[in-house]
Amino acid sequence: MPSRFVPPGGRFAFRAHVSGKTQLKVNASLAVIAASAAALAVLAGCSSNKTPSTQDDGVFTYLLDRKTTWAEDKIDTMPPLPQASNLIAFNVSQNTPLTFAVDKTSLTVGNDGVVRYVIVATSPAGARNVNYEGIRCDTYEWRRYASINDDQNGWDQGSAFDFKRIENGELNAYQAALYQDYFCTSKLVVGTAKQIVNNMEYKRTQSSINLR
Repeated sequence: MPSRFVPPGGRFAFRAHVSGKTQLKVNASLAVIAASAAALAVLAGCSSNKTPSTQDDGVFTYLLDRKTTWAEDKIDTMPPLPQASNLIAFNVSQNTPLTFAVDKTSLTVGNDGVVRYVIVATSPAGARNVNYEGIRCDTYEWRRYASINDDQNGWDQGSAFDFKRIENGELNAYQAALYQDYFCTSKLVVGTAKQIVNNMEYKRTQSSINLR
């Protein structure tokens, strides 16, 4: 019986009497085995890698780990005091004696996603409470920039405060009414200032639009 030749590296050479056809089949089988072994080695290397971190490794950027920094637009000037002809009334609650209206000329949508507006709350006796405010759709918050002064002829920015949570269920929760009915949907501003004003003028609330 012909002896086997062991070449450097330890692989066995096949006997000389093996046919050429059989030799091709064997070589093909060895190629498949080698490819499978290489694939397993790659998979093993992948499984041993460290889990993704918040560090940018220069190859992958993990978008979910990024923290976006929100910056509020700078408010340099206050809007004009509201005129009765520019007020758009809206419903807050059937139980409140106050009436609420937004000055349509004051309503803006900032690059920061804040809807700003002048609100006028009027009592049955005619007393008015006028504020310049803003609502953030993404966080369900509101803030005040100024209130009308005691002489009713200018703005008092000393009454301003930063964003805070909108309160639900209050008798005079007009911020919640504006947020839900006209300003926001799915934590986004519903549209441009013109679209919001148009919806308010025609009483097209978000609930009525969604029913169509």
